[in-house]
Amino acid sequence: MELHHELKVRFGFDEFRPGQEGVIRSILQRNDTLAILPTGMGKSLCYQLPGEMQDGLVLIVSPLVSLMEDQVASIRRRGEKRVAAVNSFLSSEQRKYIFDEIHKIKFLFISPEMISRPDMTNFLMRLPISILVVDEAHCISQWGFDFRPDYLRLGEFIRLAGNPPILALTATADARVEADIIHYLRMSNPNVIRQSLDRPNLTYTVQQLETEADKTTWLKERLKRTKGPGIIYVASRKRAEELTRVLQQEGIAIASYHAGKEAGDRNIIQQQFLTGEISWICATNAFGMGVHKDDIRQVIHDQMPASAAAYVQEAGRAGRDGERSSAVLLYVMDDEQKVRFIVQKDLPDEPQVHHFAAMRASGQSIESSAELAGISETGSRVVQYYLESLSLEDVLKTFTKLKYDKEEKLRQMIAYVQERTCLRVQLLSYFDETSQTKPDMCCSVCGTANDEWLLSSESLGNRRRLLQWEERIRLLLC
Repeated sequence: MELHHELKVRFGFDEFRPGQEGVIRSILQRNDTLAILPTGMGKSLCYQLPGEMQDGLVLIVSPLVSLMEDQVASIRRRGEKRVAAVNSFLSSEQRKYIFDEIHKIKFLFISPEMISRPDMTNFLMRLPISILVVDEAHCISQWGFDFRPDYLRLGEFIRLAGNPPILALTATADARVEADIIHYLRMSNPNVIRQSLDRPNLTYTVQQLETEADKTTWLKERLKRTKGPGIIYVASRKRAEELTRVLQQEGIAIASYHAGKEAGDRNIIQQQFLTGEISWICATNAFGMGVHKDDIRQVIHDQMPASAAAYVQEAGRAGRDGERSSAVLLYVMDDEQKVRFIVQKDLPDEPQVHHFAAMRASGQSIESSAELAGISETGSRVVQYYLESLSLEDVLKTFTKLKYDKEEKLRQMIAYVQERTCLRVQLLSYFDETSQTKPDMCCSVCGTANDEWLLSSESLGNRRRLLQWEERIRLLLC
């Protein structure tokens, strides 16, 4: 089987990106496969090409509706019409139409919450599934930075579906997350194919400031004098809206993006960013997964992420075209406590777990039990999952370990912003990697994070005029 010929005929590409060919050959040989490929390495091709080459349905479990919709649109753009997505936003009529036409569909996207529904499980397990794809597979790990408890139930579905070949895809996974993915998906002797996270075209910078107001001032100056496209990641919807208004008043083409906006508004903003109508997005981490824009020059974090994995994932959305790009993290001393609060707020404490368990035992629903116990929706799903398989004592031990691990990951990020060690080396060390080469423009700690190349044409023009004026004054004084 000449894979390069298939790649050229079906997708128009002459060469595979690093890691792709090994993943595809593994899947075609019906091996369970875990592919850890950095952002921008073309993970979707890893199931699209073998899916096209085999009979049967390719079932893709995906965490976000926006990500599903983007992938569906991408597949359709290349001429493949046998694709659909099932999610909670579809009407019952729309879902019925998809199910009636399921024999005509090659690629079906679905959320882990939807696939866990008994009626959906019963329907899907009767289909000839050629590949079960678990996208953003780090979400299956309780140690991951975006834990989704319904991913943990996929192992049971896989067994009921006859154990089809599994392809788990993620951009980042340390040893513990890798072990969780393999365990919970019940992968059988999987091939683990990992590409280095090192992105030599990215320059890393930590900018320490005194106050939150200083962050806003720095961002105003940065965006006025440097070019995009770019993403500013913020910690809250409120900050996204406020910062966007400030920057718009400076004449910057920017829009806010977060889960509080209507789906239609988010889609419009995303398309404006993709087409270049706006240069900047100010977003919570709801923005990014599945956004295929290769020429993002800057990713700026207004606040420290909770883990190195989250930071690498988000910063890695810059420079997917291989061109020089910049990743900047702004930091003030208060950030540590703010991030710690965000990290811990979804993790219930011991009295809350006891209260929730008692309410559930008395026949209360998950929703009312969570409300009475003061537990968030995410926290309640996690507690409920563990109560189904563990004793109350073991559930409490699990949450104690989880809090400790999250604190450890936060300490890594605090070290990242405070220690005077190469930022690239630090990030790679968290994933047991070392940098093979030292780029000319590495990081702010190495003293090589020069941003002259980012100056916009307007800024360069203004700067040249300023220098000419200064030169004339100097000559007059001579």
